[in-house]
Amino acid sequence: MAAFPTRLRRVPGVSELLDALETPGCVAPSSDLDRIELCLGITNLAGHFEPDRLFSTQMVAHAKPAPDLFLRSAEQCAADPTGCLVVEDSPHGVAAARAAGMDVVGFVGGGHAGPLLGARLESAGADVVLGDPSGLLTLLSGLAGPGAAQ
Repeated sequence: MAAFPTRLRRVPGVSELLDALETPGCVAPSSDLDRIELCLGITNLAGHFEPDRLFSTQMVAHAKPAPDLFLRSAEQCAADPTGCLVVEDSPHGVAAARAAGMDVVGFVGGGHAGPLLGARLESAGADVVLGDPSGLLTLLSGLAGPGAAQ
């Protein structure tokens, strides 16, 4: 975490994607709350998420690949898990989202993604794998029909 302030970078296009969403999202990584807040602050993304929409592994009994974290976040946000779309960059996270009954986009656009990550995310059950946030925005606009919320 000491290296985060100088090495952590926001993925280009993420802020624009979050600005374009009509439905507020949440953050539910395999991290503790201090790390989540630090990362959102360094990348200037904290303003996209209300504090009550940050969920950490400290809040559940079982970490990913168990569905607990995603189910808790859906419950706290009053969302039906089957209507949720999770963007995940780890096979354990994909498995957790699938176990929660959620649709999953595997994301390989982060600086930590290696050449085999996409295949690992697909193998874990990702519905689609994308490397650019603009692809997610295109996907969401294709899913939203007339009058549908994103």
